[in-house]
Amino acid sequence: MSLASDAVAPRLLRAFLAVVDELHFTRAAARLYVAQQALSRDVRRLERELGVELFVRTTRQVALTPDGERLVPYARRVLEAQDALVGAFKQARPLLVDLNSPGLATGVRVLRRARELVPDVELLARYESGLTHAAAEILAGRLDVSFGRFAGLDPAVRARLEQQPVRYEPMAVILPEDHRLAALDAVPLAELRGETVYAGAGNPRTPEWTELARELFVGRGIEVAPAAPLVVGEEEFARVMAKTRTPVLAVVDFPPMPRSVLRPLVDPVPVSPVSLVWRKGFTHPGLDALRRAATERASAEVWLSYPQDGWIPATDALIMMSFT
Repeated sequence: MSLASDAVAPRLLRAFLAVVDELHFTRAAARLYVAQQALSRDVRRLERELGVELFVRTTRQVALTPDGERLVPYARRVLEAQDALVGAFKQARPLLVDLNSPGLATGVRVLRRARELVPDVELLARYESGLTHAAAEILAGRLDVSFGRFAGLDPAVRARLEQQPVRYEPMAVILPEDHRLAALDAVPLAELRGETVYAGAGNPRTPEWTELARELFVGRGIEVAPAAPLVVGEEEFARVMAKTRTPVLAVVDFPPMPRSVLRPLVDPVPVSPVSLVWRKGFTHPGLDALRRAATERASAEVWLSYPQDGWIPATDALIMMSFT
């Protein structure tokens, strides 16, 4: 065994030991709450760094090579020492988690499950309204984690962050309760031709959402409503909608608003790509719990199943698929 680098990342050793314990890549990936492709990639990287083959893989079984057997006790000792070091010196501070806006369900469900997984770690909710603003707060160290459309961030900002896809969230439209389309169970996009739809234009915290709307509306005869002061509160929302009668682009889990109806969009089904986002190199037991919770919720609620007749910008699709 010839060590090819000065240090081996603990993540690679954890991937290796999970396969050792399960002797099955799919079960090991499920145990670590990662995609099987990601686990296989980590094992191959460890093999390259050590310059040896650790497993014999066939279509029917996985077995340790002699070099793999030699590595097992070393890997266990390294991880035990790391865990002891972290436990002795790291008192986890509260993790600040941005949920965008009160009532949006995706982040709330993930956060609720993460709190169950690590009841002794404090995870504090924040509401920063949009990922563009939240990303700046994360990079400034004033926030730890957020949810949102990662592809909508400036590439230079994305390069300093990491992300984990959580959900393809179907998009919807909020209508006045007496709007001509309010009686429909779902609104075909073609029915919005000629309408002007509010999508947060002018809000410096959410340009990624406005950009998504523009891409969706182009060529369909739908206009993005011009910039307007941000409306805060249910009653103010209802008053402004009654006055302007402007439909509002939303997602299917958007909380109910007074004197309005929420209708999913169809033909095609546009989806808002939601990722968990954090600063590169950041570690925290609360982040680990959030990532595990996001994987659990996405699996249980089929959040990452892309609709057969779905719509998503090409850049978003590439970023969401690149994780696996």
